Amino acid sequence: QGIGNVSSSASLVRPEIIVTPDFARAADLGVTAASIGETVRVATTGDYDTNLTKLNLAERQVPIRVKLPNALREDLAAIGQLTVPGKNGPVMVGNVASITMASGPAQIDRLNRSRNVTLEVELGARTLGELNTEARALPAMKNLPPSVKIAELGDAQEMQALFASFGLAMGIGVLCIYCVLVLLFKDFMQPVTILAALPLSMGGAFIALLFTGKALSMPSMIGLIMLMGVVTKNSILLVDYAILAGEAGLTRFEALVDACHKRSRPIIMTTIAMGAGMMPLALGWGADPSFRSPMAIAVIGGLMTSTLLSLLVVPVVFTLVDDAQRWLKAPKLPHWLKRQRLDAPGLSSSLK
Repeated sequence: QGIGNVSSSASLVRPEIIVTPDFARAADLGVTAASIGETVRVATTGDYDTNLTKLNLAERQVPIRVKLPNALREDLAAIGQLTVPGKNGPVMVGNVASITMASGPAQIDRLNRSRNVTLEVELGARTLGELNTEARALPAMKNLPPSVKIAELGDAQEMQALFASFGLAMGIGVLCIYCVLVLLFKDFMQPVTILAALPLSMGGAFIALLFTGKALSMPSMIGLIMLMGVVTKNSILLVDYAILAGEAGLTRFEALVDACHKRSRPIIMTTIAMGAGMMPLALGWGADPSFRSPMAIAVIGGLMTSTLLSLLVVPVVFTLVDDAQRWLKAPKLPHWLKRQRLDAPGLSSSLK
């Protein structure tokens, strides 16, 4: 429902002559399947243009095509009397092959050396992902013979390649963000705290797309990449302020509480401003709403969840990362040295 015209590359069925070689008999007589096919082809349709004899005229060349008359081309007995070269002389086609009349496609298209039938559908108001999912859910598509396979071409193939490239782009983007944060904070652990907010935004974007019934398409993937920058900026505000507050003399807990209290306002203001700017696109106002609406919905959903959860999750991750840093920086003595120090006479008397 909601789609345009549907076209198929499958051609109409028409009568055809099927020549099935008897390979054992042909091998005994020194006849190959290629010679049988070439003989029948030349007799019924003529040779290739490059192999035809040319009649030279004053200004042009006229190809001479020799083939059976139309009446004999439909006579199976006449085709069976055609001769093919063998090791002991000419052999009739009927002696090394069976000739039958059947029906088949007028044109055969191939993809990767296999027969191919292409179905083209006009999307209309639907998305490519929705139609692809519904098409694969049809009973006829689920009960295909083992020899029949589904190959996605055209826009569907481009969409798969696009998703793969977007995944690579997002991975490279996260790596670049981490490298820049390491240079800014001069630390390898604290950037992990900032990147912890990225999964929170992804979940909100997916929930928003699911709630509004929008498919995960190219515009929504663009929205996810836009979302990464905004969410990273909000986390930087929290973590940077908490680090500065800790250097000013506050305890870790006090620094985190103060950071959430004083940085929540600019974070919420940024979220509201960007969400309000995306709202007309999410509502489908303007040109091409089907393309821009998923992008805006993904951004709005990701901002809402990341803003609410980052104020809770980022301080927790900051605490865990800080504990890990302190544990790694703490001096660690070997087990035998600790026992030796505990067994020292002065230490034993002091413990008593």
